[in-house]
Amino acid sequence: MATYDGLFDTLGLREWCDGGASDGPMSMADLLAKTKGGDAAASSSTPLRDLPFPSLDALHDACGAIPQTRDLTQGLEAGFLAIRDALRIVVDPLTQPLSWMLREMLWVMTATPWWIMVPILLLITWAVARSWKIVGFVALVIGLLAFVDHYDVAMQTLAIIFVCAFICVLFGVPIGIAMSRSDRMQNIVTPILDMLQTLPPFVYLIPLIFLFSVTEPKLYGIAVILYAIVPVVRLTNLGIRLVDKDVIEAADAFGMTNRQKLFGVQIPLALPNIMAGVNQTIMMSLAMVVIASMVSAPGLGILVLRGIRNLELGVGLVAGFGIVVLAIALDRVTKASLARIDASQANR
Repeated sequence: MATYDGLFDTLGLREWCDGGASDGPMSMADLLAKTKGGDAAASSSTPLRDLPFPSLDALHDACGAIPQTRDLTQGLEAGFLAIRDALRIVVDPLTQPLSWMLREMLWVMTATPWWIMVPILLLITWAVARSWKIVGFVALVIGLLAFVDHYDVAMQTLAIIFVCAFICVLFGVPIGIAMSRSDRMQNIVTPILDMLQTLPPFVYLIPLIFLFSVTEPKLYGIAVILYAIVPVVRLTNLGIRLVDKDVIEAADAFGMTNRQKLFGVQIPLALPNIMAGVNQTIMMSLAMVVIASMVSAPGLGILVLRGIRNLELGVGLVAGFGIVVLAIALDRVTKASLARIDASQANR
């Protein structure tokens, strides 16, 4: 006899429970209980320390009308599959540009000869960091990756990061600005950001696998964007809200409109926080690109996955070292840019 049978009998729900109970064969536990004697005695003799938590499965044992946990999970799966086709009709056209951008960037980064691509990357580094030390460090990192024949996969990883980080900034900064200008917007978006930030990275891939083909770049592109967009949104909102109220009052005294205050005062003063968010977004994009290799994302993550699957220790360690030095290079470049912004504001 189930532990909670007495509860449903006391509440007068036994008829409802029996009506929803399964007509299947009796379980071994119930059969043994009946063989040893009355069911009521077995129920009353259950020690308190052995009392199970009233979970769905425990309550189902006493009342067949209550669904089991597996019924809940199967219902969620069936519900998602029922609306999958409708979701595809809406989501496919909206996300198709992401597939195009990823394909084109991957082609550009891998098809361009190294003696053209490397100087372009170093030129971009100089434009962002304005530091010969950083430029030299980036050149050393690329040289090390090319020396161990990881140049192509490193360029694939960089291509995905460039596209996904750009989209994160493109959408994340306006969302952060909207949050900073409306408490209601902040209260709506914050729980969504909390969910995106706390979900394990692998969970992002589960619904996307059912929605898109594994051959479509947007499958891993959406996962990277959802995982990496949180920091830039949060820090943009925080940076604008931390702008000194006296500065805002001075701008009001000069008769500035809301648009002029935003672009002329708030965003420039919040730029260090925004750039810190961009830095974290790039780092999180790199982390997710490695995980997304499980769903055909190209790059260094493929080699890490190969090392795990085939137990090739050397392949996995070298690819992991490549990811580390690439992350350090990206971090140094963005932090150098942030230092330049801080220095320019301190000199004002």
